[in-house]
Amino acid sequence: MSNVTLEKVSRSFGDFVAVDSVDLRVEEGEFVTLLGPSGCGKTTTLRMVAGLEQNTGGRISIGNEVVSDAASKFVVPSERRRLGMVFQSYAIWPHMTVFENVAYPLRVRRRPNAEVQDLVMRALRLVEMERFAERPAPALSGGQQQRVAIARALVFEPKVLLLDEPLSNLDAKLRLQMGDEFRSIQKRLGMTSLYVTHDQSEAMALSDRVVVMDRGRIQQIGAPEEIYRRPVNRTVAAFFGTPNLLDASVESCRRIAGGRIQLDVAGQGWRGPCDAAAELTPGQSVTVMVRPEDARIAGPDAVRGEHELQWTGRIAHTIFRGPTRSVFVDTEGGRINVDAPAFGNYAIGDNVNVLVPQSAAWAVIGHKEAA
Repeated sequence: MSNVTLEKVSRSFGDFVAVDSVDLRVEEGEFVTLLGPSGCGKTTTLRMVAGLEQNTGGRISIGNEVVSDAASKFVVPSERRRLGMVFQSYAIWPHMTVFENVAYPLRVRRRPNAEVQDLVMRALRLVEMERFAERPAPALSGGQQQRVAIARALVFEPKVLLLDEPLSNLDAKLRLQMGDEFRSIQKRLGMTSLYVTHDQSEAMALSDRVVVMDRGRIQQIGAPEEIYRRPVNRTVAAFFGTPNLLDASVESCRRIAGGRIQLDVAGQGWRGPCDAAAELTPGQSVTVMVRPEDARIAGPDAVRGEHELQWTGRIAHTIFRGPTRSVFVDTEGGRINVDAPAFGNYAIGDNVNVLVPQSAAWAVIGHKEAA
């Protein structure tokens, strides 16, 4: 296996910059996901690593080998990069059996028949598809086709595996199942993997690290939990899940035990403490992120604790979601969404308080207009 290093990698199409000076290192055996909305540059970045697109700036290395350097116009062709790739469409050939689909990368490399037989069956066993070896490809389900595509990408023992939204064509239940199965295979093989998706839940479940991209630039790199709980800016906060984003201004700032930074902030009709990534000055505008699962509904007479934030308002509407109920409360500072127990008594028009622990409120710089 090999690492992958991108140094100031860019891709321009005329005046349009699709990828802008990306620095990234994927360690050997690591599973890293490029995450972002459509048009953010994640697929273009993956295709430059694959050699299907040429970077117009920067340098790409796989292991100790430079495979593309824009400054010297040096490019290693895609077929010589020892990369496996799984596409969104799977690209399974309908006129071939499962065995021949998986064997194709070995056939074009002119491997001996005995070696082809051994390597193909080994790859099919990895994805539990060996009993379907002679089945025609059109007779497979979507999940089975995805397994065949993974087996084909692994069969010639690539240095790195690249995956471009490989689960997006599956239904929700199968997507979850196949994601778990693929992660299990990846861990077992220790395969260095670079994965592209726009699905936040998928990225969080599969990845060692997530790279959040927007408008061709990396916004944040980190473990899924870190990015979910501690986004660096409003763009990242808004993209992960469905958080409440509330405008406020800083009243005071202090560093507390453990090196954490605590702010006192005030918004329209509310004030209280929250944590932040960096020290800020009084009067500075911030957005306070509160996730629905961290908020709770309390009666109109409830009083916030010393380490809580509180909003007073009325229930506007609710949505039953099975295990939980989304309760939307209109407050002076804006509408707040709370994940509440599914079968609580939440009547539209009720006066309530929304309470949030200070440790679950996170401030990033800027208001909505500056996002």
